[in-house]
Amino acid sequence: MNFVETGFKELYIIEIQPLHDDRGFFSRTFCKNEFKKINFSKEFVQINLSFNSAKGTLRGMHYQLPPHEEIKLIRCNAGKVFDVVVDMRKHSDTYLKWFSCELSRENNKMILIPSGFAHGFITLEDNTELIYHHTEFYNPSSERGLRYDDERFNIEWPIKISNISEKDRSYPKIKLTT
Repeated sequence: MNFVETGFKELYIIEIQPLHDDRGFFSRTFCKNEFKKINFSKEFVQINLSFNSAKGTLRGMHYQLPPHEEIKLIRCNAGKVFDVVVDMRKHSDTYLKWFSCELSRENNKMILIPSGFAHGFITLEDNTELIYHHTEFYNPSSERGLRYDDERFNIEWPIKISNISEKDRSYPKIKLTT
């Protein structure tokens, strides 16, 4: 695995290194020893699957409050997404800045999202599937979200949104406090 720094502390793009033969390929998507190279020692306690039938489906921007904030490892198993995170860590140099990358079955990239980030994506193809590994269990009382079209972030979604839940559409715009 190749860990690519993003300019956001503890946020990595991970390039898997498949071993190809006439059957296809084999690759690790997680190795505790390799993740130690970036000082990652947490345990994944929950794995979720997200299937999205239509191109233009937006999910996000989601996060959990302490003590249930989580680190996420995300991979696209089918299709393609434009994946976005917003740094919500108040003492970070990249506070309220966003980062994006494309995840797809073809590019074999994953993203490791540290706790304190909001996460979302828009599907760029029909029948897109993502797998999420989480270091914390989902806790409904700690769930929060950011408005996907908040001018404070000005996220540049690459295509028109064709499907979004009422919940994701209804998150309030951020109010900054000192």
